[in-house]
Amino acid sequence: MKTASPPLLPFLLQGGEATRPSASLTPFIERAILKAYGFKHIAGIDEAGRGPLAGPVVAAAVILRLNEAPAGIRDSKRLSAKKREALFDAIHSHAAGIGVGIVGPKKIDVLNIRQATLLAMKRAVDALPTVPEFCIVDGIDEIPLSIPQSSLVGGDRRCLSVAAASIIAKVTRDRIMLDYHKKYPGYGFDRNMGYGTKQHREALIRLGPSPIHRRTFRGVEIR
Repeated sequence: MKTASPPLLPFLLQGGEATRPSASLTPFIERAILKAYGFKHIAGIDEAGRGPLAGPVVAAAVILRLNEAPAGIRDSKRLSAKKREALFDAIHSHAAGIGVGIVGPKKIDVLNIRQATLLAMKRAVDALPTVPEFCIVDGIDEIPLSIPQSSLVGGDRRCLSVAAASIIAKVTRDRIMLDYHKKYPGYGFDRNMGYGTKQHREALIRLGPSPIHRRTFRGVEIR
């Protein structure tokens, strides 16, 4: 049975400090939740790879030590690859817990991408070394878990722990796609990471889909 979540804190609905993107996020949201509910082990959860035509969807769950969070954490999409790599290592060095969940393309085709993403997020939370007391989930959906949680639209831009999770998920997935590039070099996975670029779509027409392509996605499906 799912545990009832506390109501979403008013400042998350009304805006204010927590909604202003900055060069480096602070644990404003986490400290507010700690003050309101007493939760100390708060996991931020995000994913990478919902939109690509190939490869897995990867989710990460991160519990930060709020007094030791590395500087410079923000939405992974706002960072260079070099900065993401550096923060990936720093987060691993300082976080209280990190979990990663992966769902491959065949399972995505069976479930659909939304359900596959939620499954990857659940696997990420299950992989944490410590069960979190509260989860902040990027987006509009909640994860099928018996843990109090709140979804947060734009969480990777607004919440330190979610931004940290976005970095872990993105770097993990990029590394997977670079390995796939060695196995299937014709699609340019080292540059497009499976996304539907012009070069990638032209390769699909020329070569047909590889074993890691999502067959139910438009542009890949075989007619």
